[in-house]
Amino acid sequence: MNAVLKDTSSERIPSSQDFAPYVTRAEVEDLLYHEAELLDTWELHAWLALFTEDASYYVPSADLPRDASSDDSLFYIADDAVRLRERVIRLLKKTAHSEYPRSRTRHLIGNVRILSADEHEIRVAAAFVTWRIKFGTSDSFVGSHHYRLRRVDGQLRIVEKRVFLDLENLRPHGRVSILL
Repeated sequence: MNAVLKDTSSERIPSSQDFAPYVTRAEVEDLLYHEAELLDTWELHAWLALFTEDASYYVPSADLPRDASSDDSLFYIADDAVRLRERVIRLLKKTAHSEYPRSRTRHLIGNVRILSADEHEIRVAAAFVTWRIKFGTSDSFVGSHHYRLRRVDGQLRIVEKRVFLDLENLRPHGRVSILL
């Protein structure tokens, strides 16, 4: 087999320093780690406060391309700010049978990278593993988060969160009843 290797010796490795005038990686990591802690402790109203008023939260099915739209493709979750708020209210009620009693979760975040940044928006990607423990069963969800962030009153807020699952399907999980 004759493989042709691309000469990458002159390609520049992206650095978070490129975006220092707008945001630091430590600042982004602090936000993502805080988000993970709020989800693990089921402080969902505080988690919701991390989002902007025009926010969106998407979990496309695993077989879709990364640029798929919820307008013409089936997503597990495709929430605007109103639906996301309703989801939080519903999950915190005892009548949310799939999450009562609540699952114990552990969200681990790593490989945090700033993809782009300017004075209006910051794009970030991170790898994640979320464990869900309930009734003696442990499920793991693996994938990547892609965020669009914006500063609101000096604080980073989430404009959009896309969760890309690296699962072939939801079996044996069967459903996504927690926030990833």
